[in-house]
Amino acid sequence: METLSHTITTSASAKPRLPRNDNVHRRLLRFRHGFSSLNLGTLRSQRSSSGFFKVECSQQSSKNCIDFTDPDWKSKFQQDFERRFNIPHITDTFPDAHSFPSTFCLRMRTPVTEDFAEGYPSDEEWHGYINNNDRVLLKVIHYSSPTSAGAECIDPNCTWVEQWVHRAGPREKIYFKPEEVKAAIVTCGGLCPGLNDVIRQIVVTLEIYGVKNIVGIPFGYRGFSDKGLAEMPLSRKVVQNIHLSGGSLLGVSRGGPSVSDIVSSMEERGINMLFVLGGNGTHAGANAIHDECRKRKLKVAVVGVPKTIDNDILLMDKTFGFDTAVEEAQRAINSAYIEAHSAYHGIGVVKLMGRSSGFIAMQSSLASGQVDICLIPEVPFNLHGPHGVLRHLKYLIETKGSAVVCVAEGAGQNLVEKTNATDASGNIVLGDIGVRIQQETKKYFKEIGIPADVKYIDPTYMIRACRANASDGILCTVLGQNAVHGAFAGYSGITVGICNTHYVYFPIPEVISHPREVDPNSRMWHRCLTSTGQPDFI
Repeated sequence: METLSHTITTSASAKPRLPRNDNVHRRLLRFRHGFSSLNLGTLRSQRSSSGFFKVECSQQSSKNCIDFTDPDWKSKFQQDFERRFNIPHITDTFPDAHSFPSTFCLRMRTPVTEDFAEGYPSDEEWHGYINNNDRVLLKVIHYSSPTSAGAECIDPNCTWVEQWVHRAGPREKIYFKPEEVKAAIVTCGGLCPGLNDVIRQIVVTLEIYGVKNIVGIPFGYRGFSDKGLAEMPLSRKVVQNIHLSGGSLLGVSRGGPSVSDIVSSMEERGINMLFVLGGNGTHAGANAIHDECRKRKLKVAVVGVPKTIDNDILLMDKTFGFDTAVEEAQRAINSAYIEAHSAYHGIGVVKLMGRSSGFIAMQSSLASGQVDICLIPEVPFNLHGPHGVLRHLKYLIETKGSAVVCVAEGAGQNLVEKTNATDASGNIVLGDIGVRIQQETKKYFKEIGIPADVKYIDPTYMIRACRANASDGILCTVLGQNAVHGAFAGYSGITVGICNTHYVYFPIPEVISHPREVDPNSRMWHRCLTSTGQPDFI
């Protein structure tokens, strides 16, 4: 069995790549969100007079592509979408699995005891349950043209096709008896504001259902195999105030043992509910654990809670920690502005998180109103040349006397030396674009004989370790609650997220096929450009 880090790496590497500055590439990736089985590697594309790509399929992949000449393509698309977004359930593996009246009822708080081994008290008049057929609309804007800003079109005519996903929340019937549940929580990857908030709410909600056996797995997936790391008993008393601090009560780490070893460890420990907090790579691991449990015919619910400070999970409005990161980044940007504004020919450079997605840099720049240049991975740029960043900095110094640059860590990687190294999760170790810009800026102004005072700020680890703000605190609370509701409802191999302000369940494979990215033709990026006033740097 392959190691977990290998599972994560291969999943991440499956993202199709076309030239990053090709606008059609981005349309096809957005197109793929609606039809994720579309195989870009097997497409033959030719530009039509409308400026959109006409999609044709090679013979071997025709079943995975949309034939827009078929008069029934719309209904076939919807059927395929429903199939892909149908969330896995315990009854898929155990058709005879019994359900029980839910022990989650906010009107009746009767403690769960052995007296209710064959059924639980419930208030039939309480209308707080979610029907299994409730759905949330995935896309809410009807674009009239593929050339409209931010357009996400399925076909060249931007035909409106309803796409519905499963609404999250408590169900009237549950598939686990609380007294037989051993629930485990694991936090993987790097730190992110809100981890403790989610852990706390998962524990609190599990106890409301009547679960008494709750444990935390220390230091990510590593805790399943390291004999020196004992699982941590959790209860409401233990987690009551952990949300008042940053970090993770359970600790975090990258990588881990093989999927087979993790599932074997879960069997030995008697774990039948696993809540996994992490990003794309961690979710790839969670999905592999789910698949292995089904393969072994284990009645286990594996539920993910998307944790990525970069906000790069597909299909979701936002992920927890993002709002806090944008808020905390204001301090760094304001410090850079004060340093630059107070110095003679001052230039402040701030590097923020964002390996492949520039959401934090974009939103932070927009919020601050103090940034003159915002650089993100999705938009290529040159440092040198008549249209380069350095030439624009010279213009800003001559006209304003100072400048502030905000750059995402994954931007401009073609301008820095490749490290050829990977971390424990299989992620490529990035070159430091912030230091590169600082060095090149100093060198450039020295060469042209203009004095410049360049200050560089990297607040990454200060931001990651912060306590969640109020907005993220609410998001974490609801995500934690809905993760538990999903597990008790019998769903597995799912993740919980917010979509068009409503909370939903997604099948994990649909949100991890590739990182979510900023659309350079989106209204939000246009708003950022309007705020900074920057030109194209190509």
